Amino acid sequence: MDAQRKTTKTVNIGGVLVGGGSPIKIQSMTTKKTAKIEETVAQIAALERAGCEIVRVAVSDEADALAIKAVKERISLPLVADIHFSPRLAVMSIESGADKVRINPGNIGGEREIAYVADCIKAHKVPVRVGANTGSIEKNFLEKYGRSAEALVESALYNVALLEKQGVNDIVISVKASDVSLTVKAYELLARRSDYPLHVGVTEAGTTEAGIVKSAVGIGSLLLKGIGDTIRVSLTDDPVKEVYAAQNILRAVGLEKEFVEVVACPTCGRCRWESMALADKVTEFVRPYKKKAKVAVMGCVVNGPGEAKDADLGIAGGDGSCVLFKKGQPFKKVSAECAEEEFFLQLRKLLDE
Repeated sequence: MDAQRKTTKTVNIGGVLVGGGSPIKIQSMTTKKTAKIEETVAQIAALERAGCEIVRVAVSDEADALAIKAVKERISLPLVADIHFSPRLAVMSIESGADKVRINPGNIGGEREIAYVADCIKAHKVPVRVGANTGSIEKNFLEKYGRSAEALVESALYNVALLEKQGVNDIVISVKASDVSLTVKAYELLARRSDYPLHVGVTEAGTTEAGIVKSAVGIGSLLLKGIGDTIRVSLTDDPVKEVYAAQNILRAVGLEKEFVEVVACPTCGRCRWESMALADKVTEFVRPYKKKAKVAVMGCVVNGPGEAKDADLGIAGGDGSCVLFKKGQPFKKVSAECAEEEFFLQLRKLLDE
């Protein structure tokens, strides 16, 4: 990544550091009702296995807030309570053991409500995220600026100032919109005006395909400019896919180095074997490995080894046979029927050595 990361304050979220130059942290959010403890814990476990580092749960009623204590006892990830409309639920969540609370400036209330939550935040020494989004900007900022980056930022910073007034300084800020361009403008403006760590994402990004594209463009462009300390990809899908997408964004912008890169050609009429199916299997297989390596699954031998000559291991297909190669040099020829078995044998050797 070319741009130098913006220097921000450090916030400790349940032992996980955000900001201050620490690595970008990946977040996601459960989709189960938090009061359904077994389902919530199971989903958090799946998120952790996928690589999630901070998890958020929705708190919509007292049962959800009280369930946080039981959930916390069975997970190791820092847990963030997501609050809308009710400062009382924010306080209950903190008292139940939440490692951080997220409040929405547009619907949490005024200065009195902020002061009420701030007292609890200070007493329990937990951080808070001021999460503004275009769906709930306060009326006065909408009237002054319209639905704009300025309105988002002013709303967030106004509420940050109220927290600071109450002696709260462990703050993370987000200013999300479903419009990618608006999101990017808002974060750029916010980064110029604040040194608090930024939680970056595109809200209501959509279903899997469209959501990943919008998130990659929005989050990726900000990261390339050095903006962002923690990210969440918002998808209308299994949240595990959010984590995988976030990892891919970090890798694409050069912020994650220890992973196995899989390259595969788009195939063409020269391909005479099931290279796409193998590429999918290989991608899933290498996902858990934290190791810098590059493997290639190429459709044909016409230019496969040449295009992937920097791969630690590769395979290219022919008419009824495949060639395995390392750093562009073929070392074994196998039948197409045995290609998958042989490639995985060599792949395990590479990754386990």
